[in-house]
Amino acid sequence: MPNTPSKRNIALIDVNNFYVSCERVFNPKLKNKPVVVLSNNDGCAVARSNEVKALGIGMGAPWFKFKDLAKQHGIVAMSSNYALYADMSNRVMSILRDFSPQQEVYSIDESFLDLTSFCSKDLIHYGQQMRQRILQWTGLPVCVGIGSTKTLSKLANHCAKKRKEFKSVCNFNTMPAIDLDNLLNQIEVGEIWGVGRKLAPKLQALGLNSVLDLKRASPERLRKQFSVVMEKTIRELNDTVCIEMEDIAPAKQQILSSRSFGYPVTDYESLAQSVTLYMSSAAGRCRKQMSFAGSVQVFITTSPFKPDVPFYSNAMTIALPSPTQDTRMLVNAALWGLKQIYRPNYQYVKAGVMLSELVPMEGVQTDLFSQVTASPKSNALMTAMDSINKKMGKEAIKLASEGFARPWKMKQGNKSPSYTSNWDEIVEVS
Repeated sequence: MPNTPSKRNIALIDVNNFYVSCERVFNPKLKNKPVVVLSNNDGCAVARSNEVKALGIGMGAPWFKFKDLAKQHGIVAMSSNYALYADMSNRVMSILRDFSPQQEVYSIDESFLDLTSFCSKDLIHYGQQMRQRILQWTGLPVCVGIGSTKTLSKLANHCAKKRKEFKSVCNFNTMPAIDLDNLLNQIEVGEIWGVGRKLAPKLQALGLNSVLDLKRASPERLRKQFSVVMEKTIRELNDTVCIEMEDIAPAKQQILSSRSFGYPVTDYESLAQSVTLYMSSAAGRCRKQMSFAGSVQVFITTSPFKPDVPFYSNAMTIALPSPTQDTRMLVNAALWGLKQIYRPNYQYVKAGVMLSELVPMEGVQTDLFSQVTASPKSNALMTAMDSINKKMGKEAIKLASEGFARPWKMKQGNKSPSYTSNWDEIVEVS
């Protein structure tokens, strides 16, 4: 059946089990084996292969709880390799740009494409072309879902992933209305984008068990019971576009950077190094979205899960004299705040920083009476610093207060090499 010209054609392309798939691309021995990717400090499961899911291990399951099960079934546990995942994501998104000029990168493993202007094409075949090129160029398997709205394309992607008859590409726009309704009647309401596990029980209590049930519900009535988001979801299920494509992701209103330590930290110097590192990362992200920060928050905490160890947690927000994106000024503010909240003889397990009151570059207002003024060379220095780090590698240039040894850094005992972003760890074929 041909595509309906009057409908939008929005495609969602999703990499199947992204983290696990990235690990398998460079280590074929992991194919068809149970693989789990762990969170920071190798704490919890954040990605599971289908073989692991079949063993009943849930998302977020603590690693120490299923170590014995892992030995019994030969589960391979991998530490999160952020550099590898980010690079592979960028490669996939770059390939998809060749298939449509209108792209929204939704997450590290998902991207929306507007294919409305390609309605003369066989979009199922076009989706298969996307899959084949991404598989050939990156080794990653993807699924493609096409619908008249972003909500429907998400559901189509779900069907492409879960139902073999679609061969990983599902186009709702080519289905007869009665067939589509029959399909939506088989999908639980909790699978809808924006509904999830929290709202699903409330909808089911109202007799709305399937996607079709929600599609036929009154948007006005459910808006009163829930929110305008629910109304938009229902309208999107009925082919009315309420969530537009975003070619450029909106600037964040806050930027958070934090990590748990690999080992408890007691001394101020180690905390200062970690805070400097996290602020350097946050400042770089702030400049990337061309924003300036008006305030800085720094926080530290001990473990709340050790009743035999004294607990302490504190945070401090520092208002800046004028908004800035200069790493040096932001670090100075964060370290001043750290000195105020630091208490000796505590075992700290986590620290972090947050930039708030973000304003765009053209919206910066300076303080006429402030004695703290930004150097005219500040922007040039930060631009040069970012450029060198982008070209020569992360942390090629950094503040000395970040330290070098970093014994407190998070545990990554089973991290795979950075195959695509580090010359010293590139794949060798013997």
